[in-house]
Amino acid sequence: MKTMQKGFTLIELMIVIAIIGILAAIALPAYQDYVARSQATEGMKATAGLQSDIGAYFADRNAWPDNSTPAGAAIVNGAQALEGKYFAAGGVAVAGSPSVISTTFNNGANSGETLTLTAVPSAAGGQIARWDCGGSIAAKRLPTSCQSR
Repeated sequence: MKTMQKGFTLIELMIVIAIIGILAAIALPAYQDYVARSQATEGMKATAGLQSDIGAYFADRNAWPDNSTPAGAAIVNGAQALEGKYFAAGGVAVAGSPSVISTTFNNGANSGETLTLTAVPSAAGGQIARWDCGGSIAAKRLPTSCQSR
């Protein structure tokens, strides 16, 4: 009389463990990039109001904000007050012509990296056509809306 095999052989178990290891090796880096991208998005979303203020200032004065006017100083100095989970107060700066918003991260997967948003004026003038992303963050860790450009 034949006896039926009960359970799995050692070879079958080792094959399953190897497959799980391969899948984990592929999924872990992708997950880390996903987390870093979501953390970088905070820098972009936290400065959305600042982007609007710069756009309104540029449309009104056809110049970029700086400390030479009270309204410009309010924008430039107000950026220093912004604070987030992954960047500290003072980690956001506005400078340049055209305006560049720099967010330096001090926490999370992008710690020590900088996200920059550069205003690109429209060809007709008086408006900002778009904000270009850059900085020291790896391209694959930039927010998804930045990767399409």
